[in-house]
Amino acid sequence: MILRALGTIMAGTALALGSAAASATGASAADKPVAIVALGDSLTAGLGLAAGETFPAKLAKALAAKGIPATIANAGVSGDTTSGGLARLDWSVPPEIEAVILELGANDALRGIDPAVSRRALDTMLRRLKERGIPVLLCGMLAPPNLGPDYARAFNAIYPELAKTYDAVLYPFFLEGVATNRRLNQGDGIHPTAAGVDVIVTGILPKVEELIARAKAKPDK
Repeated sequence: MILRALGTIMAGTALALGSAAASATGASAADKPVAIVALGDSLTAGLGLAAGETFPAKLAKALAAKGIPATIANAGVSGDTTSGGLARLDWSVPPEIEAVILELGANDALRGIDPAVSRRALDTMLRRLKERGIPVLLCGMLAPPNLGPDYARAFNAIYPELAKTYDAVLYPFFLEGVATNRRLNQGDGIHPTAAGVDVIVTGILPKVEELIARAKAKPDK
């Protein structure tokens, strides 16, 4: 009877320890920062801004204020196009990255690049990231009106259509609330000031939270 009782106690202790270990592991996984890359152009890089004023830096701070652990690498390159982003995709998004914020296309539109070229590059990036199991937040861009309605129609449709095809999280217009607002843009009228970046971060934050939720929901998390 004594041996049986000891066995029962030991089994119960082992079960309790196992449950505690599992809970600790689960808590540890939940607390682990999600590794994100913001892949973009000068709007991501933060042209004309201090390092702490850039979109990735301010977004990371906003997430931290909500108790959401995340690291956001700034992979913005000023002047980059969708084709340029595709060319550097693999080394900009190393194996440890768990989610990507894709912000490219503004320079394509400013240069009047054929929308079919931009679509093809974004399509390839989204396909390759999906094959790697990396969720994406696709930041939409709108063509300048001076390029005409036909160009705008072809270009503007790229983002919602590709987001649907690849089940990406979509933020329809990265510069929502900032574009054409002189108070929120630098002297060139194109690049946001630090205050403009704040507006972008506030608008896009719910979509970033959705992106992080998808990253955490992956089977290997």
